[in-house]
Amino acid sequence: MKKLTDIKKDFPQWYQDVIYQAELVDSSPTPGCFVICPYGYAIWEEIQKNLDARIKKLGAKNAYFPLLIPESFLKKEAEHVEGFAPEVAVVTHAGGKKLEEPFVIRPTSETMMYHMFAKWITSWRDLPLKINQWANVVRWEMRPRAFLRTREFLWHEGHTVHATQEEAVKMAEQEIAMYKEFTEKVLAIPVVIGVKSKSERFAGADETYCIEALMQDGKALQFGTAHLLAHSFPKSFGLEFQDKDGEVKVPYCTSFGVATRMIGGIVMSHGDENGLIIPPNVAPIQVVIIPIFRKDEEKEKVLNAANSLFEKLEKLGLRVQIDLDETKTPGAKFFHWEVRGVPVRIEIGPKDIEKNTAVLVNRAEPERAKKKQFVAMDQVETETTKLLEEIQKQLFARAKKRMEDNWYQEEKIETIGKKLDSQPGFYQTGWCGSAECEATLKPFKGTIRCLLKEQKHKTCFACEKESKTDVLVAKSY
Repeated sequence: MKKLTDIKKDFPQWYQDVIYQAELVDSSPTPGCFVICPYGYAIWEEIQKNLDARIKKLGAKNAYFPLLIPESFLKKEAEHVEGFAPEVAVVTHAGGKKLEEPFVIRPTSETMMYHMFAKWITSWRDLPLKINQWANVVRWEMRPRAFLRTREFLWHEGHTVHATQEEAVKMAEQEIAMYKEFTEKVLAIPVVIGVKSKSERFAGADETYCIEALMQDGKALQFGTAHLLAHSFPKSFGLEFQDKDGEVKVPYCTSFGVATRMIGGIVMSHGDENGLIIPPNVAPIQVVIIPIFRKDEEKEKVLNAANSLFEKLEKLGLRVQIDLDETKTPGAKFFHWEVRGVPVRIEIGPKDIEKNTAVLVNRAEPERAKKKQFVAMDQVETETTKLLEEIQKQLFARAKKRMEDNWYQEEKIETIGKKLDSQPGFYQTGWCGSAECEATLKPFKGTIRCLLKEQKHKTCFACEKESKTDVLVAKSY
């Protein structure tokens, strides 16, 4: 297996090396689209399983809507179609002939859903309506990168409909809070909650809430969004309801979604010079057992001990696997599972059996600090569970410290612009709210990632006007 690129010298190439060598993805004959391999998809399944339960706790029910959307639907909502026009893929021929009306391959499903909601909702008794969809979408990205920006990706999109604006705002706040809790507790990645500037809002939204994370190279990654949608969507599709007083009103709506981009975030947030490190709460394989033997007479005892341990750990509900590949040396196996980021490795050999012990290794420890933990066989279950909990906390604490260490307070564009290259990270600064001042960040490839509630700066970073809000500026993916 090829040696990984040095993470400190070339982070983008390191990322490419890791996702391919860990067999998360493979290239496909469709430009800009990637095959998500079984191990990569298993991570997505863990994300999906955990998130689905949280989405249902918000009251949403799962449904599925067509992939193909009549082109006329997109044109009904001007701001929406304008925002997605460059990324839309269109089907013009099918069944051996030209279609009377082309179909858009969904870049998102608002238009299709609102058409259906208008059929389902007539009265206040039908509200709130909360629908979620697990699906694929297509957006014709110009510079695709696996998991981060791909022309086809997997995601969930939730949509809710409410009688009042207050209910919709509360729902959007609950949605983004749910994402924050999931990202921090499950993915072990600290995030910042904020509101997007007008230029960064979702096309057709009155407000976009977001969570932003900081990767190891100092760039920001948007992990999830929730939108307070404008009235234009329900109006465009005739979505109305009769309230308790008999008055016909237009409802208030939200949407929220996260995608397979989260897998890229896990790689970039936790990985090291040896490859992936997957947080235990989302790892498809939490523990790998490596039986070690040289002679045939050792094999049976070692495998019996390994299988016994496998059964005990599996009964605890842990996701565990035994590496029974006899074509590889123990060292090659260690490397194989380190690249894949399995949190805990357990080694069992003849000498360990004699001593009635096993060896536990923490994947999250840097190579120079890695220590083998010798554990009595009857304590392996307890110690493995404890170690998994420690690794989850360790990864979050490490990522949080990195974010805090790379969070800077700056007053002016000149300083921010220079430092975005030499010292990338989050830059908190003041902003007057004007698009002209926001645009001064473009030459430095920086953007306002979000508006913050906390305010420390009195003047705008680009002019002398009073700051209306503090913002977080960074380079981003």
